[in-house]
Amino acid sequence: MNQHQSTVSYDSFLNTIAPDMEGVNRIIREQLHSNVPFISQIAEYLINAGGKRIRPALVLLMARAFGYQGTQHQMLAAMIEFIHTATLLHDDVVDEADLRRGKSSANALFGNAASVLVGDFLYTRAFQMIVAVNDIRILPVLSDATNLIAEGEVMQLVNVRNPDIDEKRYMEVIYAKTAKLFEVSAVLGALIAHASKKETEAAAAYGRSLGIAFQLVDDLLDYAGETDVLGKTVGNDLREGKMTLPLIFLMSHCDESIRKTIRECIENHDEASFPFILEAVKASDALDYTARKAQDAANDAAQALSCLRDSQYKETLIKLSTFSAERNY
Repeated sequence: MNQHQSTVSYDSFLNTIAPDMEGVNRIIREQLHSNVPFISQIAEYLINAGGKRIRPALVLLMARAFGYQGTQHQMLAAMIEFIHTATLLHDDVVDEADLRRGKSSANALFGNAASVLVGDFLYTRAFQMIVAVNDIRILPVLSDATNLIAEGEVMQLVNVRNPDIDEKRYMEVIYAKTAKLFEVSAVLGALIAHASKKETEAAAAYGRSLGIAFQLVDDLLDYAGETDVLGKTVGNDLREGKMTLPLIFLMSHCDESIRKTIRECIENHDEASFPFILEAVKASDALDYTARKAQDAANDAAQALSCLRDSQYKETLIKLSTFSAERNY
C-alpha cells in the first residue's frame, strides 16, 4: 500500500446518499440558529469549513444498508456532526492549534473562551436533537459514547509529554477519542432501521475498525503528509508532545541514543530535535508499520459487513473502508 495515493475518491462514491446528505445539511443550518448571533457565526464557520462529513455519512449509509426508508436518520446524522464539531472546537483550544481543514481554527479567529462555549452550545443542541428523535434506544448509546469520548480527550491530555506510552495504551486512547464516535454513528444507523442485535453488533464492529483506520492514517500523515493537502501543519503531534503510533514504534525499535533524544524532546519540548526525529521516523519502518495497522483495521471493517445483504449502500461502506486506509488527506 502506498499511503500517499488514495485509489478511491471520497466525494465520488457518496453519490448514493446525496439526497440524504442534502437533508442533513439543511437540518444543520436550521439547528445552528441561535438568538445569540455570535454563536451562529462561529458554529457556521466551523460547519462550513470543508470537513468530510464521514460520521454523518456513516449514519446514513448504515441505515439505508439495513433497508431504512424514513428520514429520521438525517436528524441523527446532523446530531453526530454537531457532537464531532464540538470535540474539534475543544480539541483545538487544548492543542492551541492555528489551522483546521486548511483554514484558521475557530480559537485562532474568535478566541479560546468563545470556542469552548460554542462547543458547549453544539453539545447541548445535539442532545435537544436526540430528544426530538424520541427513540429511547438511542439515549443510552449516545450518552455513554459522549462520556467515553470526553474520557478519551482527558486520557490524551494526561499522556502528553509522556514518552513511555506503549501501543496497547495508545490504542485504548484512540478507541475512546476517535473510533467510538465512528462506532456510534454506525450503530445509530442500524438502530433507526430496527436491525437485529447481531446486525447492530456488526455495524458497531465496522464503525470501530473504520475509526481506528482513520486515526492511524492521521498519525501517519502527521509525519508523511503535506500541509497544503492535509489542511493542517505537518509535525503537529510531535510539537504537542504526543506519542502517536509512528513514534511509539520508533521508540521500541531504535538504538539507545535515538531513544534518549526522543525522550528528551517529548519531555522537555526540545524543538531543536524536531527535524532529527521527523527524519528518524521516516527512515525507520514506523510509517510502513502504521500503514499496515491501518490497512488491517480497514480490512476488519469490510469483513464486519459480511452479514449485510448486497446493496449499493453496502458497496459504498466497503469503498469507505478502502478510502480510510489509502487516503492522503
